[in-house]
Amino acid sequence: MALWKKLWILFTVIWVVVAALNAGTIIAFSDEPEKAVRPIVVGLVVPIALFAVLWVWQRLRREPPE
Repeated sequence: MALWKKLWILFTVIWVVVAALNAGTIIAFSDEPEKAVRPIVVGLVVPIALFAVLWVWQRLRREPPE
């Protein structure tokens, strides 16, 4: 497995855990639990977008086959 994929997995796990803790805190202690939608969406979209950017970057930097 490529190094960038290993680092992406590490980043994703940390990112999703922090986003879940943030959303859980909002749901538990806020009078407006709908405010938790934004951290949930950002927690899912950012790792997906980062994977797409890294995948495209890896494809562009790869040397063409001869």
